[in-house]
Amino acid sequence: MTSQRIDLLKREKELYNEGYEFICGCDEAGRGPLCGPVVAGAVILPKNYQLEGLNDSKKLSEKKREHFFEIIKTEAIAYGIGIVDAKTIDEINIYEASRLAMKRAIEQLKMNPDYVLTDAMPLPGYPIPSEAIIHGDALSLTIAAASVLAKVTRDHILYEMDKVHPELELSKHKGYPTKRHLELLRIYGPTDDYRFTYRPVRDLIVNSGKKSKEI
Repeated sequence: MTSQRIDLLKREKELYNEGYEFICGCDEAGRGPLCGPVVAGAVILPKNYQLEGLNDSKKLSEKKREHFFEIIKTEAIAYGIGIVDAKTIDEINIYEASRLAMKRAIEQLKMNPDYVLTDAMPLPGYPIPSEAIIHGDALSLTIAAASVLAKVTRDHILYEMDKVHPELELSKHKGYPTKRHLELLRIYGPTDDYRFTYRPVRDLIVNSGKKSKEI
C-alpha cells in the first residue's frame, strides 16, 4: 500500500479500531454554480477498500470520474444520492441546502451507517455520530468516493438541462459563472432552474428586467 493510500484511509482505520464497522463518507457538488441543484453523495465502502487513483473529484478528469462512478456504485456496500433544487437553495441558502442534500443522501442508503465523515459540513443534532473533516475529499477515501458520486450525478443532471435549453451551453460550463455563461445569460435570460439569490442572476434581473423561462 502506498503512503498516499495509507493517508486516505487513516481516519477510517482509526474508526475501525474504535469498533465502528460501516463508515459513511458524504460530500456535495454544486455550491458555486448559478443554476441547477446541489447534489450530495453518501457511500459506505468495504473495510479497508482500495481503488487506485481515486481522489477528490475536482482533481480527476471527467473521464476518470465517470470510470470511478460506475466502479463505486458496483463495489460499495451502499450508496445514496441527495438532491436539493434551486428553488429550495434560494429559500434556505446554499449552506443549509448542502447540509440537507447530505442528509437526504444518507437517508437513501439501504442501511444505517455507524459513523459519518463529511467534507467540512457539521451535522449538528444528527442521530448518527459524525465528523466534519476540512478538505475531507482529499484526505479520506470514503469522502472522495462520495465526491465522485455527487459530481458525476450533478453533471448528468446538467446534461439533461442542456437538452432543453442548449442556447445556455450548460453542458460546457455546468452552471458555473464563466465569462461565456454570463454572456449567454445576458442574452437569453435565466430559466426557472437558476438561483435567483445569487448575485449575477439577481443583478441581471434587476438591471434588465428579464424574467425566467420554464426549464
